[in-house]
Amino acid sequence: MTTQYLNARNACVTDEMRRVSDRENVPPETIRDEITAGRLVIPANRVHLNPPCDTAIPLDPCGIGRAVSTKINANIGASPDSSCKDMELQKLTWAVRYGADTVMDLSTGGDLDAIRTHLIANCPVPLGTVPIYSMIGDKPVEELTRDDILSTIAKQAAQGVDFFTIHAGLLRDHIPLACKRKMGIVSRGGSLLAKWMDYHGRENPMYELFDEISAIMLEYDVTYSLGDGLRPGCLADASDEAQFAELDVMGELVLRARDAGVQVMVEGPGHIPFDQIEMNVKRQQEVCDGAPFYVLGPIVTDVFPGYDHITSTIGATAAAYAGASFLCYVTPSEHLSLPTPEDVKAGCIAYKIAAHAADVARGKPGARDWDDRMSDARANFEWEKQFDLAFDSQTARDIRNRDLDINVDYCSMCGHDWCAMRISKELKDSIEPRPDH
Repeated sequence: MTTQYLNARNACVTDEMRRVSDRENVPPETIRDEITAGRLVIPANRVHLNPPCDTAIPLDPCGIGRAVSTKINANIGASPDSSCKDMELQKLTWAVRYGADTVMDLSTGGDLDAIRTHLIANCPVPLGTVPIYSMIGDKPVEELTRDDILSTIAKQAAQGVDFFTIHAGLLRDHIPLACKRKMGIVSRGGSLLAKWMDYHGRENPMYELFDEISAIMLEYDVTYSLGDGLRPGCLADASDEAQFAELDVMGELVLRARDAGVQVMVEGPGHIPFDQIEMNVKRQQEVCDGAPFYVLGPIVTDVFPGYDHITSTIGATAAAYAGASFLCYVTPSEHLSLPTPEDVKAGCIAYKIAAHAADVARGKPGARDWDDRMSDARANFEWEKQFDLAFDSQTARDIRNRDLDINVDYCSMCGHDWCAMRISKELKDSIEPRPDH
């Protein structure tokens, strides 16, 4: 389904589309057509694209959808107990350095406006927020008003935020379904809105104000990231009635966003057993008319705290292979603590692995070329070339240097006499090419 606005907007190829086209080696007309169909989004607030301050870093747009490479997001943000705007800037810097295509500021503590302004001014990638966190920064959620919602969204859009997580799909009728769960509602935004609905006996205000919110987002070209307030927080709650009831409403909201001329993607679970991932992805694609799917993980087991960047990467690779376009990283601190810059690095690298592995598996043109160049360098013992090709060159170099000089033609795992690669190279060199018959 396309709208008059999207058709008019995409009658020509914009500068953002061309920049995405050049980066992805995909024809600009394909980018345009995928945006028109709603299968691809380019989160690019016009204020972030053209910052009013000369010292601010302008946005370098990226595309999110199945026609382009799989993207990853890094969550950062201060809490009431820890962090500050300079620490968040360090996390942002590390996230971009280690491959994050987008960053979300999930700050709930400190001067939220100052942190957000500081990050946007220094962020070359799309930046997202969850506006409800700022709506209730200094008061209980029960006092949230219509004006709070619209004024906060308008303020953050004017600051340059590129995409908003809006939990508009969780309705009042869904709350009893969530209360049947082992862990209930694990989404911060979802739980806050459920509390508001229960207190006031009214429908979700984000749902009721959806058209007004869309009008603000259209003005600044902010992209919807429809939040999954009922994502499962443990394997026992996966793929339940509450999750899919909310998904059906998000499918409705996708069409309403498109009708309003606003780009939209959809967030997804959460904790999901490995065997349910493909079903979840395909169900989202059908219900949400192919809107890009933005998944957290999924985390495939609940019993490895401290290692959930690994448990979730397993799920993320499967989800991206099955049809997800956008992977939200999980760090080793998940369920335990606010991530440090080192946790941000670990999460980003884990998810770059997941995204690249999925792109190779789905035959994305050019995805495996990088791997093949690395294989050639390994076969020829070209260590410097291997380091240049490695995603984290310094770590690879440091590990290599622990035991041996860089220039020898073997590694310390096998040693000289047992090195299969060295022996194989000798065999190749000893066999003369045979003439064709």
